Amino acid sequence: MTIKILVTGGEGRFAKILKKKNKKLALVFKTRKELDILNKDSINRCIKKEKPTIILHTAGLSRPMNIHDKDISKSIDLNIIGTCNIVKVCKKNNIKLIYFSTGYVYEGKKGNYKETDPVKPFNNYGLSKLGGECAVKMYSNSLILRITMTEKPFAYKKAYTNLKTNFIFHEDLVKILPKVISKKGILNIGGKTQSVYKFAKKTNPLVKGIKATKSSKLPLNQSMNLTLLKKITK
Repeated sequence: MTIKILVTGGEGRFAKILKKKNKKLALVFKTRKELDILNKDSINRCIKKEKPTIILHTAGLSRPMNIHDKDISKSIDLNIIGTCNIVKVCKKNNIKLIYFSTGYVYEGKKGNYKETDPVKPFNNYGLSKLGGECAVKMYSNSLILRITMTEKPFAYKKAYTNLKTNFIFHEDLVKILPKVISKKGILNIGGKTQSVYKFAKKTNPLVKGIKATKSSKLPLNQSMNLTLLKKITK
């Protein structure tokens, strides 16, 4: 039996890469016009038509990060309320839900965060994604992916030399997905622990290294423990 996976946010940055690079999964991509996560009737119509086995919930609001401070209503709507609507539909129709969250739900100070560690988001984006997580965790047939990913090549002219993280490219996550869709619970997903600058330099040799200062208000060790991921993907 083919596992049919419906992807919300079908026009998003990751979804576009997934559509282009996927070779193993049976995916159906839905745009906001086709599936509006803030409109329950729209969601129900789409589910009735497609009858998916799994919903891969990538729709939401991410960048620019300051949008989550400037327009908290939009952040709450798209990342919390929209996710709650998807959870309800999944529960009603017994559909597995895979939710794209973020490593930003951790405090980001000590690093090497395990899935079982306490969460304490350091910005509004992390708070909004954690709000979505709370709804997803209420539904047992679900998987929360705490991901730190970005575009390839590294898209910015500057990168922090003193901020550790686990960045991976969208393309790398595409390779990982088929190996994790059968899992449930929470899973950290990322790459090698290193500075943002070292990560960026590999695909953008012109990137300039800078130091994160107190004024940047960024915790300096956002790295996650990837032991569970390595066991699954080895």
